[in-house]
Amino acid sequence: MSGRLKLLPALGTAALLGACGFHPLYAVRGNSEGAQAVFDSIYVDPIEGERIGYELRNVLIDDVKGTAKPGASVYRLKVKAKQSIEGIAVEPNANITRFNYSLFAHYELSSMATGKVLKSGDETTLGAYDVVASPYSTLIAQQSAQKRAAEDVAARIQVDLAVFLRNGVR
Repeated sequence: MSGRLKLLPALGTAALLGACGFHPLYAVRGNSEGAQAVFDSIYVDPIEGERIGYELRNVLIDDVKGTAKPGASVYRLKVKAKQSIEGIAVEPNANITRFNYSLFAHYELSSMATGKVLKSGDETTLGAYDVVASPYSTLIAQQSAQKRAAEDVAARIQVDLAVFLRNGVR
């Protein structure tokens, strides 16, 4: 197949996407800055919850490219996290060999100037880890499950905020 014929399906797809109103989430459109430009002005409040709060806040700051300093921020992101651990695999001798780790987060995006809540929502995720003979290995598996859960919840919050910000902050 010649080079021009290989390009034909890509051009057809681009034409169809343009006709349906598809626009990239982070692109600048008209007077809208795009989500990433607004993300740069979000301050992520410290999150309670010991290790998971620390982990979730750091992932959010990294994901939204937000700031850790409230001074230059236009928006404030507050997150409340709740976690639970539940044994799901039990041996006949009552030893638990597998745990489910759940993370629930409620977030609110508000204006720094007015304090008005602009967007709020809830995100949840579920992870699991095995109990092994070594307590240290089990602890590392638990912390890894917590980190993966924090990354998942942060990514979900980022997408929710990107869609909201893309449609214009009201």
